[in-house]
Amino acid sequence: MSVKKTSKEKVVKQKFSMQLMWKQRYLLLMSLPFVVWLIVFKYIPLWGWTMAFQDVKPKTMTLPIWQRPFVGFDNFVKAFQDRIFGQTLLNTIGLSILGIAIGTIMAIVFALMLNEIRFVKFKKITQTISYLPHFVSWVVIASIAKMVLNDGGMLDTVLNTKLGLMSTNSPLFWFTVVLINTWKEVGWDAIVYLSAMAGIDHGLYEAAKVDGANRLQRIWHITLPGIKPTIVVLLIMGIGGALNVGMERQMLLSNGIVQDHAMVLSWFAYVRGIGNSNYGLGTAIGMFQSLVGITLLFVANKVAGLLGESKLV
Repeated sequence: MSVKKTSKEKVVKQKFSMQLMWKQRYLLLMSLPFVVWLIVFKYIPLWGWTMAFQDVKPKTMTLPIWQRPFVGFDNFVKAFQDRIFGQTLLNTIGLSILGIAIGTIMAIVFALMLNEIRFVKFKKITQTISYLPHFVSWVVIASIAKMVLNDGGMLDTVLNTKLGLMSTNSPLFWFTVVLINTWKEVGWDAIVYLSAMAGIDHGLYEAAKVDGANRLQRIWHITLPGIKPTIVVLLIMGIGGALNVGMERQMLLSNGIVQDHAMVLSWFAYVRGIGNSNYGLGTAIGMFQSLVGITLLFVANKVAGLLGESKLV
Protein backbone atom coordinates (compact mmCIF):
# COMPACT_ATOMS: atom_id res chain seq x y z
CA MET A 1 0.00 0.00 0.00
CA SER A 2 2.81 2.39 0.87
CA VAL A 3 4.54 1.74 -2.49
CA LYS A 4 1.31 2.49 -4.36
CA LYS A 5 0.80 5.63 -2.30
CA THR A 6 4.34 6.84 -3.02
CA SER A 7 4.00 6.27 -6.76
CA LYS A 8 0.65 8.07 -6.71
CA GLU A 9 2.21 11.06 -4.92
CA LYS A 10 5.00 11.18 -7.51
CA VAL A 11 2.47 11.25 -10.35
CA VAL A 12 0.51 14.05 -8.65
CA LYS A 13 3.71 16.06 -8.09
CA GLN A 14 4.81 15.63 -11.70
CA LYS A 15 1.37 16.65 -12.94
CA PHE A 16 1.43 19.71 -10.68
CA SER A 17 4.92 20.66 -11.90
CA MET A 18 3.87 20.40 -15.54
CA GLN A 19 0.78 22.52 -14.88
CA LEU A 20 2.89 25.11 -13.08
CA MET A 21 5.41 25.22 -15.95
CA TRP A 22 2.59 25.66 -18.44
CA LYS A 23 1.13 28.52 -16.41
CA GLN A 24 4.52 30.20 -16.25
CA ARG A 25 5.44 29.43 -19.88
CA TYR A 26 5.87 33.11 -20.77
CA LEU A 27 8.22 33.68 -17.85
CA LEU A 28 10.22 30.61 -18.86
CA LEU A 29 10.35 31.89 -22.44
CA MET A 30 11.62 35.26 -21.23
CA SER A 31 14.42 33.54 -19.30
CA LEU A 32 15.46 31.41 -22.29
CA PRO A 33 17.82 34.03 -23.85
CA PHE A 34 19.64 34.36 -20.52
CA VAL A 35 20.01 30.58 -20.21
CA VAL A 36 21.43 30.41 -23.74
CA TRP A 37 23.81 33.29 -22.96
CA LEU A 38 24.90 31.53 -19.75
CA ILE A 39 25.64 28.27 -21.56
CA VAL A 40 27.45 29.90 -24.50
CA PHE A 41 29.58 32.40 -22.56
CA LYS A 42 30.00 30.74 -19.15
CA TYR A 43 29.87 26.95 -19.49
CA ILE A 44 31.22 26.20 -22.96
CA PRO A 45 34.40 28.31 -22.34
CA LEU A 46 35.20 26.01 -19.38
CA TRP A 47 36.60 23.67 -22.03
CA GLY A 48 39.47 26.18 -22.25
CA TRP A 49 40.60 25.09 -18.77
CA THR A 50 42.42 22.25 -20.51
CA MET A 51 45.07 24.85 -21.45
CA ALA A 52 46.06 25.05 -17.78
CA PHE A 53 47.59 21.57 -18.11
CA GLN A 54 49.27 22.19 -21.47
CA ASP A 55 52.15 24.21 -22.86
CA VAL A 56 50.11 26.71 -24.89
CA LYS A 57 52.05 29.42 -26.69
CA PRO A 58 51.49 31.21 -30.01
CA LYS A 59 53.32 28.47 -31.94
CA THR A 60 51.14 25.70 -30.41
CA MET A 61 47.81 27.59 -30.51
CA THR A 62 47.10 26.35 -34.04
CA LEU A 63 47.44 22.71 -32.98
CA PRO A 64 44.39 20.68 -31.94
CA ILE A 65 43.93 20.33 -28.19
CA TRP A 66 45.03 16.67 -28.16
CA GLN A 67 48.31 17.50 -29.95
CA ARG A 68 49.49 20.25 -27.59
CA PRO A 69 52.27 19.29 -25.14
CA PHE A 70 50.83 18.07 -21.84
CA VAL A 71 52.70 19.48 -18.81
CA GLY A 72 50.46 18.42 -15.93
CA PHE A 73 50.54 20.85 -12.99
CA ASP A 74 53.73 22.65 -14.13
CA ASN A 75 51.82 25.86 -14.90
CA PHE A 76 50.36 25.92 -11.38
CA VAL A 77 53.81 25.31 -9.86
CA LYS A 78 55.28 28.16 -11.93
CA ALA A 79 52.48 30.48 -10.84
CA PHE A 80 52.81 29.63 -7.14
CA GLN A 81 56.62 29.93 -7.24
CA ASP A 82 56.56 33.30 -8.99
CA ARG A 83 58.35 35.95 -6.92
CA ILE A 84 55.31 38.29 -6.84
CA PHE A 85 52.59 35.65 -6.37
CA GLY A 86 52.53 35.97 -2.56
CA GLN A 87 52.22 39.76 -2.61
CA THR A 88 49.64 39.54 -5.41
CA LEU A 89 47.51 37.11 -3.41
CA LEU A 90 47.81 39.35 -0.33
CA ASN A 91 46.75 42.40 -2.37
CA THR A 92 43.75 40.53 -3.78
CA ILE A 93 42.57 39.30 -0.38
CA GLY A 94 43.21 42.69 1.27
CA LEU A 95 41.30 44.62 -1.39
CA SER A 96 38.45 42.08 -1.29
CA ILE A 97 38.02 42.16 2.49
CA LEU A 98 38.15 45.96 2.59
CA GLY A 99 35.81 46.23 -0.38
CA ILE A 100 33.22 43.83 1.07
CA ALA A 101 33.36 45.37 4.56
CA ILE A 102 33.34 49.07 3.65
CA GLY A 103 31.10 48.64 0.58
CA THR A 104 28.45 46.66 2.48
CA ILE A 105 28.39 48.98 5.49
CA MET A 106 28.20 52.15 3.38
CA ALA A 107 25.48 50.70 1.12
CA ILE A 108 23.36 49.71 4.13
CA VAL A 109 23.85 53.09 5.85
CA PHE A 110 23.02 54.97 2.64
CA ALA A 111 19.93 52.81 2.07
CA LEU A 112 18.77 53.45 5.65
CA MET A 113 19.23 57.20 5.18
CA LEU A 114 17.25 57.17 1.93
CA ASN A 115 14.53 55.03 3.49
CA GLU A 116 14.05 57.57 6.27
CA ILE A 117 13.53 60.50 3.87
CA ARG A 118 9.88 61.48 3.80
CA PHE A 119 10.04 63.90 0.82
CA VAL A 120 9.44 61.50 -2.07
CA LYS A 121 10.72 63.79 -4.84
CA PHE A 122 13.94 64.60 -2.98
CA LYS A 123 14.41 60.89 -2.24
CA LYS A 124 14.05 59.93 -5.91
CA ILE A 125 16.40 62.68 -7.11
CA THR A 126 19.02 61.74 -4.50
CA GLN A 127 18.80 58.06 -5.39
CA THR A 128 19.11 58.78 -9.11
CA ILE A 129 22.18 60.99 -8.62
CA SER A 130 23.78 58.45 -6.27
CA TYR A 131 23.76 55.54 -8.72
CA LEU A 132 24.79 57.54 -11.81
CA PRO A 133 28.56 57.01 -11.13
CA HIS A 134 27.96 53.26 -11.55
CA PHE A 135 27.52 53.86 -15.28
CA VAL A 136 30.61 56.06 -15.64
CA SER A 137 33.70 54.41 -17.11
CA TRP A 138 36.61 53.65 -14.80
CA VAL A 139 38.82 55.62 -17.21
CA VAL A 140 36.90 58.80 -16.34
CA ILE A 141 36.73 57.98 -12.61
CA ALA A 142 40.48 57.25 -12.46
CA SER A 143 41.32 60.50 -14.27
CA ILE A 144 39.26 62.55 -11.81
CA ALA A 145 40.72 60.67 -8.82
CA LYS A 146 44.29 61.30 -9.97
CA MET A 147 43.63 65.02 -10.47
CA VAL A 148 42.22 65.23 -6.92
CA LEU A 149 44.44 62.86 -4.93
CA ASN A 150 47.88 62.92 -6.58
CA ASP A 151 50.77 65.04 -5.33
CA GLY A 152 49.91 68.56 -6.44
CA GLY A 153 46.29 67.59 -7.03
CA MET A 154 43.21 69.56 -5.98
CA LEU A 155 42.95 68.12 -2.46
CA ASP A 156 46.70 68.38 -1.94
CA THR A 157 46.64 72.04 -2.99
CA VAL A 158 43.67 72.93 -0.79
CA LEU A 159 45.16 71.27 2.31
CA ASN A 160 48.66 72.52 1.42
CA THR A 161 50.26 69.18 2.33
CA LYS A 162 51.87 66.20 0.62
CA LEU A 163 49.12 63.60 0.88
CA GLY A 164 50.07 61.62 -2.21
CA LEU A 165 47.31 59.04 -1.65
CA MET A 166 47.79 57.78 -5.20
CA SER A 167 51.56 57.67 -5.09
CA THR A 168 52.54 56.38 -1.68
CA ASN A 169 54.36 53.06 -1.47
CA SER A 170 52.13 51.60 1.25
CA PRO A 171 48.87 49.65 1.67
CA LEU A 172 47.18 53.06 1.97
CA PHE A 173 46.69 52.61 -1.78
CA TRP A 174 44.20 49.81 -0.94
CA PHE A 175 42.03 52.21 1.07
CA THR A 176 42.18 54.77 -1.71
CA VAL A 177 41.01 52.27 -4.32
CA VAL A 178 38.28 50.85 -2.06
CA LEU A 179 36.93 54.29 -1.10
CA ILE A 180 36.80 55.41 -4.74
CA ASN A 181 35.04 52.18 -5.69
CA THR A 182 32.60 52.59 -2.77
CA TRP A 183 31.75 56.14 -3.89
CA LYS A 184 31.17 54.83 -7.41
CA GLU A 185 28.99 51.84 -6.45
CA VAL A 186 27.26 52.77 -3.17
CA GLY A 187 24.13 54.13 -4.85
CA TRP A 188 23.78 51.09 -7.09
CA ASP A 189 24.37 48.61 -4.23
CA ALA A 190 21.83 50.40 -2.03
CA ILE A 191 19.02 49.59 -4.49
CA VAL A 192 18.88 45.96 -3.32
CA TYR A 193 18.64 46.98 0.34
CA LEU A 194 15.97 49.59 -0.44
CA SER A 195 13.96 46.89 -2.21
CA ALA A 196 14.27 44.65 0.85
CA MET A 197 13.16 47.52 3.11
CA ALA A 198 10.11 48.11 0.92
CA GLY A 199 8.95 44.57 1.73
CA ILE A 200 8.89 45.13 5.50
CA ASP A 201 5.37 45.34 6.97
CA HIS A 202 4.63 48.99 7.83
CA GLY A 203 2.36 47.78 10.61
CA LEU A 204 5.47 46.90 12.59
CA TYR A 205 6.62 50.52 12.46
CA GLU A 206 3.20 51.76 13.56
CA ALA A 207 3.15 49.32 16.47
CA ALA A 208 6.67 50.40 17.48
CA LYS A 209 5.60 54.07 17.40
CA VAL A 210 2.67 53.29 19.67
CA ASP A 211 5.08 51.54 22.07
CA GLY A 212 7.22 54.70 22.14
CA ALA A 213 10.16 53.57 19.98
CA ASN A 214 12.12 56.42 18.43
CA ARG A 215 13.47 56.42 14.86
CA LEU A 216 16.83 54.81 15.71
CA GLN A 217 15.13 52.09 17.75
CA ARG A 218 12.80 51.32 14.86
CA ILE A 219 15.76 51.05 12.49
CA TRP A 220 17.67 48.78 14.89
CA HIS A 221 14.81 46.48 15.89
CA ILE A 222 12.70 46.41 12.69
CA THR A 223 14.55 47.58 9.57
CA LEU A 224 17.88 45.84 10.11
CA PRO A 225 16.36 42.47 11.15
CA GLY A 226 14.01 42.79 8.16
CA ILE A 227 16.86 43.09 5.65
CA LYS A 228 19.17 40.65 7.49
CA PRO A 229 18.51 37.75 5.05
CA THR A 230 19.38 40.03 2.11
CA ILE A 231 22.60 41.16 3.80
CA VAL A 232 23.65 37.56 4.51
CA VAL A 233 22.98 36.36 0.94
CA LEU A 234 24.87 39.30 -0.58
CA LEU A 235 27.77 38.72 1.82
CA ILE A 236 27.93 35.05 0.81
CA MET A 237 28.02 36.02 -2.86
CA GLY A 238 30.66 38.67 -2.12
CA ILE A 239 32.86 36.15 -0.29
CA GLY A 240 32.50 33.74 -3.23
CA GLY A 241 33.90 36.39 -5.56
CA ALA A 242 36.61 37.51 -3.13
CA LEU A 243 39.51 36.66 -5.47
CA ASN A 244 37.82 38.00 -8.60
CA VAL A 245 38.95 41.57 -8.04
CA GLY A 246 38.85 43.36 -11.38
CA MET A 247 42.16 44.72 -12.65
CA GLU A 248 40.73 47.86 -14.29
CA ARG A 249 40.75 49.92 -11.09
CA GLN A 250 44.31 48.99 -10.15
CA MET A 251 45.67 49.43 -13.68
CA LEU A 252 44.16 52.90 -14.07
CA LEU A 253 44.80 54.20 -10.55
CA SER A 254 48.30 52.81 -9.95
CA ASN A 255 51.75 53.93 -11.04
CA GLY A 256 55.26 52.51 -10.86
CA ILE A 257 55.67 53.42 -7.18
CA VAL A 258 52.58 51.53 -5.94
CA GLN A 259 52.89 48.62 -8.37
CA ASP A 260 53.68 46.12 -5.58
CA HIS A 261 50.45 47.01 -3.75
CA ALA A 262 48.28 47.29 -6.88
CA MET A 263 48.90 43.91 -8.54
CA VAL A 264 45.94 41.52 -8.16
CA LEU A 265 45.43 37.98 -9.47
CA SER A 266 43.47 38.96 -12.58
CA TRP A 267 46.16 41.49 -13.53
CA PHE A 268 48.85 38.93 -12.68
CA ALA A 269 47.18 36.42 -15.03
CA TYR A 270 47.08 39.04 -17.77
CA VAL A 271 50.75 40.00 -17.36
CA ARG A 272 52.12 36.46 -17.05
CA GLY A 273 49.69 34.88 -19.50
CA ILE A 274 48.96 37.24 -22.39
CA GLY A 275 51.90 39.57 -21.70
CA ASN A 276 54.44 36.73 -21.83
CA SER A 277 52.51 34.75 -24.47
CA ASN A 278 52.18 31.84 -22.03
CA TYR A 279 48.46 31.16 -22.25
CA GLY A 280 48.67 27.95 -20.22
CA LEU A 281 50.11 29.84 -17.24
CA GLY A 282 47.46 32.57 -17.50
CA THR A 283 44.72 29.93 -17.63
CA ALA A 284 46.16 28.17 -14.58
CA ILE A 285 46.02 31.40 -12.55
CA GLY A 286 42.45 32.06 -13.69
CA MET A 287 41.48 28.48 -12.84
CA PHE A 288 42.99 28.86 -9.37
CA GLN A 289 40.90 32.00 -8.85
CA SER A 290 37.69 30.26 -9.89
CA LEU A 291 38.24 27.11 -7.81
CA VAL A 292 39.12 29.07 -4.67
CA GLY A 293 36.09 31.31 -5.26
CA ILE A 294 33.76 28.29 -5.55
CA THR A 295 35.25 26.79 -2.38
CA LEU A 296 34.80 30.05 -0.45
CA LEU A 297 31.21 30.30 -1.70
CA PHE A 298 30.31 26.82 -0.41
CA VAL A 299 32.14 27.38 2.89
CA ALA A 300 30.41 30.75 3.50
CA ASN A 301 27.05 29.24 2.57
CA LYS A 302 27.60 26.31 4.94
CA VAL A 303 28.70 28.56 7.81
CA ALA A 304 25.63 30.76 7.30
CA GLY A 305 23.43 27.65 7.46
CA LEU A 306 25.12 26.40 10.66
CA LEU A 307 24.62 29.81 12.28
CA GLY A 308 20.93 29.63 11.43
CA GLU A 309 21.09 32.46 8.94
CA SER A 310 19.65 32.65 5.43
CA LYS A 311 21.72 30.90 2.76
CA LEU A 312 21.70 30.42 -0.99
CA VAL A 313 20.43 26.81 -1.01
